[in-house]
Amino acid sequence: MKMQRKIEIVVNQVKMDDEDTLDVSFWLDKSPSERLAEVCRLRRNYFTWVNGYFPEKMEKVISQRKN
Repeated sequence: MKMQRKIEIVVNQVKMDDEDTLDVSFWLDKSPSERLAEVCRLRRNYFTWVNGYFPEKMEKVISQRKN
């Protein structure tokens, strides 16, 4: 006899402003090294997903907006 699994859908509605505040406070609680490590992880994942690999070298480009 096969057991059937039931998945219950759960939805939490929150105001966007509240969510933004929670996100900011979450990241402010992290140390600069933890934040940088996460940015590096996301960057590596993104490039691997888009290109299929992470480049060994990247060109450093600095753009400055004119006021």
